[in-house]
Amino acid sequence: MALGSTAAFAAAGTALALFALGYALHPLWRARPALGAGLGVGLALATLALYLGLGAPRALQPEQRRAPQTLADAVTQLEAELDRDPNQIEGWRLLASAYTAQGLAVKARDAYARALKLAPDNPDLLAEAAEARALATRERRFDDDAVRMLEHALEQQPMHQRARWFLGIAQRQADRPGDAAKTWEPLLGVVQAGTAASLLEQINGARKDAGLEPLALPAAGAAATAPAAGPGLKVRVELAPALKARLPAQASVFVLARRDGGPPMPLAVEKHPLAAFPLEVVLDDGDGPMPTMKLSQSPKVQVLARISASGNAMPQPGDLASAPKTVASDSRDTVVVVIDRVVE
Repeated sequence: MALGSTAAFAAAGTALALFALGYALHPLWRARPALGAGLGVGLALATLALYLGLGAPRALQPEQRRAPQTLADAVTQLEAELDRDPNQIEGWRLLASAYTAQGLAVKARDAYARALKLAPDNPDLLAEAAEARALATRERRFDDDAVRMLEHALEQQPMHQRARWFLGIAQRQADRPGDAAKTWEPLLGVVQAGTAASLLEQINGARKDAGLEPLALPAAGAAATAPAAGPGLKVRVELAPALKARLPAQASVFVLARRDGGPPMPLAVEKHPLAAFPLEVVLDDGDGPMPTMKLSQSPKVQVLARISASGNAMPQPGDLASAPKTVASDSRDTVVVVIDRVVE
């Protein structure tokens, strides 16, 4: 076996072992988030180090065996390796993920773009690159290039759930609710029951805006097994006294959690009819619109609430809303959010 093939095989095997280790450590993350976060950073560093030590072409040269001691050091080494040999798809993809973890959204976008030039038909990579483009904008919007990436991903894999979800979000952002509903509807037959119910709320909100009749939950989605949900995040929603007189009739209350510093699409969302405040809910993985984006997998989340006169999941001028509150996703304390402002 050639040396390059041996290195690639070893890198792949080690990456698989790291994935398994990360899965095994997930309960520890939930129980002790500080320790779990430290282990997560350690795993990220180890992955970068192993790629540099085993997966890069010059890995078997003795002078290349210096292991990075920090994540920043590993990123610097990987940048240097990619400057020397830019034709490494997984290297660019790994670098983009590291940039995202560091909060460097523009660099992550550009790294994904380099990977995409090498693998332009990879649906997973297309979805990741499109998301990175949205995260690199202040408004977290999918631009025309990102939309083309998502459409191409679906040409390669029509039921790619992440690409289909993101494309629907992009169509909602572009004020094309009918297209968004059409994009999301095929997912109802393949996602689990808890996810299907939440997704149906989004679809029917889009259909309402498009002047279409609401859909019922298909039998396949209703019969699917709901995902196991953890203890959940307890949320108490209060209303500022000054806004009581502005409560619209027949309104809906949305309570949601989204990834801290991430895209605007929720990790978990519940819709309730307007009733007396305070409102208390529990958000968990069963409230997620997409199975690939789980509340429990994000160390920190932003929790917020909104009163919608239209019943639409998308924010509208005149809605009443709270400020987002950042908390640990496994917090056992009740998160209190106060609806105290009017959406402009």
